[in-house]
Amino acid sequence: MIDHDRLFKQLLGNFFPEFIELFFPQISADWQPNSLRFLPQEVFTDVTEGEKKIIDLIVQASFKSQDALFIIHTEHQSYSQANFNERMFTYFARLREKYALPIYPIVIYSFDTPNKPEPNSYRIELFGKTVLEFNYEVIQLNQLHWQEFVNRRNPVASALMAKMQMDKVERPRVKLLSLQLLASLGLNPAQVQLISGFIDTYLKLNAQETALFVEQLATIEPRQQEEVMQIVTSWMEQGIEQGIEQGKKQEAVALVSRQLSRRVGILTPQLQERIQNLSTTELEDLGEALLDFTSVRDLEVWFENN
Repeated sequence: MIDHDRLFKQLLGNFFPEFIELFFPQISADWQPNSLRFLPQEVFTDVTEGEKKIIDLIVQASFKSQDALFIIHTEHQSYSQANFNERMFTYFARLREKYALPIYPIVIYSFDTPNKPEPNSYRIELFGKTVLEFNYEVIQLNQLHWQEFVNRRNPVASALMAKMQMDKVERPRVKLLSLQLLASLGLNPAQVQLISGFIDTYLKLNAQETALFVEQLATIEPRQQEEVMQIVTSWMEQGIEQGIEQGKKQEAVALVSRQLSRRVGILTPQLQERIQNLSTTELEDLGEALLDFTSVRDLEVWFENN
């Protein structure tokens, strides 16, 4: 399973100014880049759904043009969800109440389907009167064309092209162009690894596509070929290491899941997914804690406390 939220938080957390510059140049033109400060994640309980919600990224900045602060709230969604516009308003209201600052809300949608545009507002009308109208920015990647970003010298463009609208036959070409753009940006090795890993996760080619990728790679300028091959070689080495570690983790997940089923009964798909997303260390901790569990509620409490 792909941990979409983790990948997007890593990308936006490490390249937030570049993300804003790519999609909202009017903000980049009016903020102080050295004033950016990431605020702690906000967690609140949704009483209607009975679960905790975590706000993704909250960044505070100051204007160039005036002596004031503002907050950019960025939310990532890897699937289409009914009434998400209402949740965006709830997030806005909570942040506004806590910080008493102007809030600029953004949501980035990364799912492949559905292809219809997602809402960008939340409205309440009563007795013919608009009581509330809340608007927010939407970046829906499956509505964007990769061709419009291929010449943008921006690391976020290099990464997000992998999730934009493309024909199936274009996948090898888009991957190659994404890597060429990445190689030209002069980033440090850690930054290159982060973005190249993002690209490889979302544009993982099959054998036929890989053959086309190699053919197309052979047609570009030799120096660029070498730079792209350095990135690809790094993937291969990392993939071998991750494959070994992933094998160990899957064994741990299977073992903990079997032990839990014996002690507390059948687990819901939501709990199974949460177990799958635990790190190896967290799985070891859960493996020790479950010895004292007598019900599913004990497992839920463990998640709440960890």
